[in-house]
Amino acid sequence: MVLAAKTTSQILLHMAVAFGVMYAVTGSLAFGGVAAIVEPVCNVVLLPLHDRLWRVIQRRLRRRRPRAQAPSQAIFQ
Repeated sequence: MVLAAKTTSQILLHMAVAFGVMYAVTGSLAFGGVAAIVEPVCNVVLLPLHDRLWRVIQRRLRRRRPRAQAPSQAIFQ
């Protein structure tokens, strides 16, 4: 329940910021309203794709770099 309330408040804050910025830039309530709806919808679509791409990049980076040896092993080699 607390997580749902937190998520809802984050969404509302995000929409308010999008509205406020667009209204400040354009002076239009209509453009502010459109930005408040369109921008969060784009984030909902793009963030999972970003997370998936980031996991792929992390796997590739892990394969490239050699694993660090434990300090006790490095002393005796």
